[in-house]
Amino acid sequence: MQPLIVTNQHWELAVKRQTSIAFAAIVAVLLVCGPVFAHHGNAAYDEKNPITVKGTVTEFAWANPHVQIYFDSKDEKGNLIHYSVETLSPGKLVRAGWGKDSLKAGDFVTVTLDPAKTGAPVGFLRKLVLENGKELGLREQ
Repeated sequence: MQPLIVTNQHWELAVKRQTSIAFAAIVAVLLVCGPVFAHHGNAAYDEKNPITVKGTVTEFAWANPHVQIYFDSKDEKGNLIHYSVETLSPGKLVRAGWGKDSLKAGDFVTVTLDPAKTGAPVGFLRKLVLENGKELGLREQ
């Protein structure tokens, strides 16, 4: 049996191969995880033309990544419209004075929102006013 002789050349090739494999693994992880860290913007909403809608809350979904408010309203012809309004994360809303019990089904609200550019009954919340006049906004209090 011949003795194993490791030369500097062999050692350099082994190190280069391991470095290449490690680099490829890091790139693969970044490619897979990149979309997880990406965040959508509000490009789907018309921020230049907010609207105000009155209606009755049907659901208040206090969950990450964004709290959702669902409410029913009627258009000028009396047709029922089911709205879905996105807001900030629960943590940011807490700093703005909200809580998980701020709204409940049956509450009458006035909602100012940035509507969807598609015309769908969805939007991003600007402010919400309860029937008693209490205003819930998105800025820290």
